[in-house]
Amino acid sequence: MSTTSLTSRLPVPAHAARLREALLAADFTADGLLELLGAPAYAALARSETVPALRATRGDSPLETLVRLFLLQRPVSRARAAAALPLEECLADGWLVQVGESGGQVADQEADPEVGACVDIRPYGGPDGQDWFIVSDLGCAVGGAGGIGNKDEGVVLGVGGASTTLAGITVRTPVSSALDLGTGSGIQALHAAQHATLVTATDLNPRALDFTRLTLALSGAREAELLQGSLFEPVDGDTYDLIVSNPPFVISPGARLTYRDGGMGGDDLCRTLVREAGERLNDGGYAQFLANWQHVEGEEWQDRLRSWVPRGCDAWIVQREVQDVTQYAELWLRDSGDHRADPEAYALRYEAWLDEFEARKTKAVGFGWITLRRNAAVASGEVEPSIVIEEWPHPVEQPLGDTVRAHFERQDYLRTRDDAALLADRFTLASEVVQEQVGLPGAEDPEHVVLRQNRGMRRATKVDHVGAGFAGVCDGTLSAGRILDAIGQLMGEDPVLLRDRTPQAIRLLVEEGFLIPTPST
Repeated sequence: MSTTSLTSRLPVPAHAARLREALLAADFTADGLLELLGAPAYAALARSETVPALRATRGDSPLETLVRLFLLQRPVSRARAAAALPLEECLADGWLVQVGESGGQVADQEADPEVGACVDIRPYGGPDGQDWFIVSDLGCAVGGAGGIGNKDEGVVLGVGGASTTLAGITVRTPVSSALDLGTGSGIQALHAAQHATLVTATDLNPRALDFTRLTLALSGAREAELLQGSLFEPVDGDTYDLIVSNPPFVISPGARLTYRDGGMGGDDLCRTLVREAGERLNDGGYAQFLANWQHVEGEEWQDRLRSWVPRGCDAWIVQREVQDVTQYAELWLRDSGDHRADPEAYALRYEAWLDEFEARKTKAVGFGWITLRRNAAVASGEVEPSIVIEEWPHPVEQPLGDTVRAHFERQDYLRTRDDAALLADRFTLASEVVQEQVGLPGAEDPEHVVLRQNRGMRRATKVDHVGAGFAGVCDGTLSAGRILDAIGQLMGEDPVLLRDRTPQAIRLLVEEGFLIPTPST
């Protein structure tokens, strides 16, 4: 069977519940795979390297059969398949197809016929221990230095790092309505179905909507409203409490591949998506995207992104990575398998990418997260928007949904507090913060003190002795002003001067999540 051409007829979910039961009974789950394959082979599979997994599945247990069928795309005998799943239903519904020894589809029964998978089914662990399954095109699992190598325009990918990143940063409060824009194989819609009453999923590619339907059904999730179209066109004037999108953000010459190329010039697709999201959000609603953006000669990238933020919204934008244009072009040429093509054809495509960047005066491309929050007070002009744009290439701890929500709550707090109000409030040191002292061995006093978060964004900030002492005493019982008065007396400093110069440092510690405002009782 071919693992690079698109399946002409996708399965129907008529008996998805029965197939799901069989998969779970065989322990075809994320944990079950890890136990069967072992950590090295499991990790290799995530890199699209199948040889270790093939060696680990030479037995005839139902789990090994399912791994060979749906993950490794190797045909197995009808008898072996029948022992692992409801064979006739899977053949009738299109999950499996009968194949001959040469790999071609056959219509007649053979002496020892084999069956093969029509789609990739990949176990995926939900945030609360759920056993889910992501359905995608054969041979299109994401990962590996060689890329997926599939140049078919309508290909639908499985779960990759970008998908899980977006799922991890999404705010997961219960909502009435959620929109997954550019749903692909449906992973964001699947997550949203756990906390949204109504989920709408859209995609320009009709095959993606079919795969999303299969993913939801096989994962035991509620059905979603599935709409075909580009960006916000399919949803007319509807508004939502949550919008998520892992869009085709790649900045490329032309639009060869629907799953990754936006079809607009430069970073216009991401800009359009962000700017149009504001009017699609209900008050207090979040829109969260992954995006690429150009670093253009003569322009600060922060200013470029600030211009994207729609009126009436607060924003938090985090640049996670920057690549120069050669690195960026090579990454996506490998993704489509062009590096394995004719060298002259590869060189021509490479030239086309560099020509595109040169024409747009693009020197690098940034990648990161964009979160918008609709704010009625900002929309009415009552308060100024909070727009935080930062570069943070350092490790973080997912999931970050609560961290994102807390960021905007802290911004709301700080906007309503002048220095006097800040000093009258009480604070608690966040539980994950530790103090590090840096200095020469044997020195009486450290050269400097660092506060470090062990969770979330894992930020670190340097503080002076007053800041360290202040943070260490914050347990929610004393106001900031009273703590500073006590520190002044202890250190022989003027409390009035401390009260004057410290609020700015307190604001930074609150903004970055080191200190948590304690509500008044």
